[in-house]
Parts: sequence; structure tokens; C-alpha cells
Amino acid sequence: MHARRGLRGEILHPEFALRRNGYHLRIAPAHGPLRADVDRLIHRMYSWRGLTPYQGHEITGQPIQTTLVACKGDRPFGTLTVGMDVGGGLLADTLYRSEIDSTRRQGGQVCEVTRLAMDPEHSTAEAMAAIFHLGFIIARLVHGMTDSFIEVHPRHTSYYRRTLGYRIAGPHLTCPRVGAPAVLMHLPLSHAEQQALRYGGSAQTHSRNLYQLFLSPSEQRTVLNSLHRPHA
Repeated sequence: MHARRGLRGEILHPEFALRRNGYHLRIAPAHGPLRADVDRLIHRMYSWRGLTPYQGHEITGQPIQTTLVACKGDRPFGTLTVGMDVGGGLLADTLYRSEIDSTRRQGGQVCEVTRLAMDPEHSTAEAMAAIFHLGFIIARLVHGMTDSFIEVHPRHTSYYRRTLGYRIAGPHLTCPRVGAPAVLMHLPLSHAEQQALRYGGSAQTHSRNLYQLFLSPSEQRTVLNSLHRPHA
């Protein structure tokens, strides 16, 4: 298995695993049984919600993508993909190029969260927090991204605003990839980094703020060291 090189010359360790309470997070390879299981999870969760599942050919244009997967044993129950714009654009540019270009013109290094799927039978708020935190670590601290975008269904905007601090950045449109209404949301990763350092590890599970379920600062450093392997 080949290691994945970051924008700054680092390599993401292919055998990285973050073990949590009864589950673990991994980086999914581009091919193989785990990737097939992730694709089936996405298909099942999207179909259950009446959405058109993503097709693989629709995400191959991005040169830098990392797919994270949450597993219980060998069974995936959650996933998201972080895509970094290194010149080829983002999937969200299809509908929201002008909005994202506004951030680019200000010097922003932009990324996006896509293919998010969590099986409600097995997922928890802690698992959602952990997979987003790992995604933010990779985007912000490994690849040097400054701004995160996500396209969500309009009825989910309040959730992402309340739990992570995303703000609406574009109008209601129809996303052709999933055949459903979408809204662009934006999060400065400096805000996510500050919130993680301030609240991470406090574990107040009654809170609606997911940052309180993020890793502690010391755990974040350990994860970064585990991910962050300089090229020899």
C-alpha cells in the first residue's frame, strides 16, 4: 500500500488508526475491500434518504483527496472525504464557483467536505466529532488549508451552524450529484482550530457544540505526529 503525500511534502501513514470508544478511524485506500465497503455504506445511506448516491467517476478530478472511515471491527459505519483544491477546483465549484472564488481572491486555501455518510444505528455524536476533527487536522495542519466548504441540504444548515460554526455562503440550488436541494456553507479553519484547542477533550456530551467532543490538544498532537511522516 502506498502512502499518501501531503501538499507540504509529508506522507499520510497508510496504516494510521485512531482508536476510540468501541470504534476506530482509518484512512481508506483508493481501492480494495475497505473502499468497496465505504462505497456501499454511502450508497445505502444516500438511497435511504432519497438521494442519488455519488458515482466514483464524479470525484476523480481532484488531485488531493482523503477519505476517512469510522469502523466497528471491520464494518464501516461512517465516512467523509476531505478534498483539497490544488489547482483543479472543488466539486462545490459546479454550483458555487463565484462564492468560493471570493475566498480564493482573499488568499484562502480552500477545501471541502464531501461524501459524508453516518449510519444512525451505530453512529454517535462522539463519532461525528472524531471524524470531523480528523478531517480538520488533515486539511488544516497537514495540507495547510484555511477555509472549509460543505454543501448540505437546507434543512441541515442549523445543525452545522450550531455544532461546528459553519455559516451559509451561497443560495439554495439543486446539487446534480445527489439530486437534491443544497446550500453552500463555509467555515474558516482558524475558527475550528481555535475551538478545538479551547474545548477539545472536555467531553460534555450534553452540549450541542461538537468541539467539546473533539480530541484534547495533547491527543491532537499525538494524532498529527502519527499522520505526519516526512518524506525520506
